[in-house]
Amino acid sequence: MKRICVYCGSSPGRQPRYLQAASELGRRLAARNLGLVYGGASIGIMGAVADAVMAAGGEAIGVIPEALAVKEVAHASLTEQYVVKSMHERKALMADLSDGFVALPGGWGTLEEIFEILTWAQLGFHEKPCGLLNVEGYFDSLFSFLEHQIEEQFVKPIYREMLILEDQADVMLQRFEHYQAPRVKKWLAPDET
Repeated sequence: MKRICVYCGSSPGRQPRYLQAASELGRRLAARNLGLVYGGASIGIMGAVADAVMAAGGEAIGVIPEALAVKEVAHASLTEQYVVKSMHERKALMADLSDGFVALPGGWGTLEEIFEILTWAQLGFHEKPCGLLNVEGYFDSLFSFLEHQIEEQFVKPIYREMLILEDQADVMLQRFEHYQAPRVKKWLAPDET
């Protein structure tokens, strides 16, 4: 693994612990010599994780659409900052640059991003680990709902292994290092997609 994509909020959230956890994740990434790929902003949780990576001497790559570069205050001190035309281009490039995906607390965009990449894993488009960093129980209710989807047979139980839920950044990154994607027969062969 070379780089981890982090999806997170451009706002700091209500609890100071969210920013602290973002900074901790950033330090842990740098300590493990893992680069950061993220949405490119200098504010909120996004800024905190990038600042921590950079302060620890790590690599931080931002990917931000032109329309959000001013609104989200694009980070000016990254290793590399890509300015792209659209959100679709942003997400595709972030996925291509990354070897794993972590969601920190955030809003609808954060959830949309982690669930799109998780869906790609389910469809067999990649075999990279996906995780929710469950800061202060932020994802508890969501994870309960995901279990409900499995119980109601909209998601196969074997897919449960595709989404890692952890409270500690270091534990999550360790699990990422040992991740093996579940082997599931798909509807389509890879050459049919």
